[in-house]
Amino acid sequence: MDAKITLSFDKDVVSDAKAFADAHHISLSRLTEFIYRQLTAKSYDSLEELPISDWVNMLAEGQVEYQRSPRSRKSIKDEYLSTRK
Repeated sequence: MDAKITLSFDKDVVSDAKAFADAHHISLSRLTEFIYRQLTAKSYDSLEELPISDWVNMLAEGQVEYQRSPRSRKSIKDEYLSTRK
């Protein structure tokens, strides 16, 4: 069952997130849910332990080059839907 929450974000962040969600054919609510599900899938003792924190720190220091292999929309959708079961 879905539950509603109210969140406040910087308007530019919201605009960028909506554009990202639209480009990936998913609602902003489902995108946010997906992100939260990924964050809560494991137990972290602090924000610094989140997987993205190391990447962000390295990027800020100029030590990393982010390269991503393209994924099909179907594989992204299948991954998302598998978390809904």
